Amino acid sequence: INRTFRIMKKQIASILLLFFMGQAHAGIRQYSADLDSSQWQLANDSRLECTLAHKIPNYGEARFYSKANRKMNMEFELDMLLLPDNYALAEVRSVAPRWRPGVGDHVLAKMKLHKQFTPSLPKTVAWAMLSELEQGMSPTFFYNDWYNDQDKISVGLSTAKFQKAYQKFVGCVGNLLNFSFDDIAYTVLNYQSNSDQFTKSSEKRMAMISEYLSLDPELELVLIDAYSDSYGGRWTNLKLSEKRANKIREYFVANGIEPSRIEASGYGEKRHIARSEERRVGKECRSRWS
Repeated sequence: INRTFRIMKKQIASILLLFFMGQAHAGIRQYSADLDSSQWQLANDSRLECTLAHKIPNYGEARFYSKANRKMNMEFELDMLLLPDNYALAEVRSVAPRWRPGVGDHVLAKMKLHKQFTPSLPKTVAWAMLSELEQGMSPTFFYNDWYNDQDKISVGLSTAKFQKAYQKFVGCVGNLLNFSFDDIAYTVLNYQSNSDQFTKSSEKRMAMISEYLSLDPELELVLIDAYSDSYGGRWTNLKLSEKRANKIREYFVANGIEPSRIEASGYGEKRHIARSEERRVGKECRSRWS
């Protein structure tokens, strides 16, 4: 019995040796943060954008992000230190950590790797990955090394220190504005007849624009073009349009917007004035009042 047992041990050892030799030959390179190095942080925390970031040692950074919009949105991107050198597909799998033996892994998606581009994944997959992390699973990317066909790459997202940062991220996403820059980039508002008082719907719109301006320092210039109708004299209408333009400028300034970011002009009767050419300075918002 002892002799048979020793033979079996030798056979098992031989099988294990062959297995590890096969693994070494395959050249699987694994990248993931261990318990000590794992870091999850809320990199962006504003009403315009929320970003949950995770450093992967010697590889890059994984990021989940959501932006202010009328619709719920979410994306994931894998920011590699070394970008892909050609087109390929990576398999995204949910893998159980070592401390959960017996739990099987499963495929979440395929991710396209484009030459010299940071790969990304859409909303449904991003949410699925976050759900897997919340349940203690590790979303992991598997693909062939583009510099060596014999090498395989494995990139895992660690569950360590995830929960606290994730709760902050969810809170940030729930507090995002329900409109984006595109929703206010060119706005037409209306005044009450022959006055500089806004209609109620335009008052609400102004509040939206003012709130966005206060949150986005990258929006460097707001152009205000004010007009009047053709009733009355042209000089009177010109002055009315200038009054309207200055009033809206004062509204922004009173709400904490830097005066240098606002340029206001009155053009009088709009049917006699050709629309001026738009000037682009960084990120620009153009509004028109009539």
